[in-house]
Amino acid sequence: MKGVQHFLVVFSLLILGFTLASSSDPSPLQDLCVALNSTKHAVFVNGKLCKDPKLATADDFFFSGLDKPGNTSNAVGSRVTPVNVDQIPGLNTLGISLVRIDYAPNGGQNPPHTHLRATEILVVTKGTLYVGFVTSNPDNRLFTKVLKTGDVFVFPVGLIHFQFNIGKTNAIAFAGLSSQNPGVITIANAVFGSNPAINSEVLAKAFKLDKKMVEYLQTQF
Repeated sequence: MKGVQHFLVVFSLLILGFTLASSSDPSPLQDLCVALNSTKHAVFVNGKLCKDPKLATADDFFFSGLDKPGNTSNAVGSRVTPVNVDQIPGLNTLGISLVRIDYAPNGGQNPPHTHLRATEILVVTKGTLYVGFVTSNPDNRLFTKVLKTGDVFVFPVGLIHFQFNIGKTNAIAFAGLSSQNPGVITIANAVFGSNPAINSEVLAKAFKLDKKMVEYLQTQF
């Protein structure tokens, strides 16, 4: 009996270790699983309904438009153009996606955020960016680098990271992510712009701020 229990414990730990080691979406079990919004001729897999593979076309694996600059006339001075499973249905179950990021001059930024489901690898194609990420508690180590055209930087899965344009001209970067739908949580928006709002006393104590300052920040998101 003890031998059986020992085996079950070891087996459970192996399964847990395998689960924790997984850094991207689950591997597909078929060649194609083109995402479909209709329930007709479909099966539900990895968060999307799948088109019958016999009905798939080249257009299911195609996107056009990453040559076009994004409009950076907004509060943060950047624009993210995603190419994930919502833009290319053929990405469903393939565990990968892409974004183009445009940054306004003199401080355009992709503010601190996290992708809970994906590691990100970013390449700068124009301009100069100050980038970085912060490790988890308790160390909270900050890793930063100034990137120029052609430079590449990696943001590990789940960690808070950012990009900031320190140049006087527009900057452009492209990033690959290890998920068909990496998701994004922008820290300031989530904390100060939640719906409904987080109790200001909670945030005041958490951020060591005056309650009135917290209430003001909540009006900005």
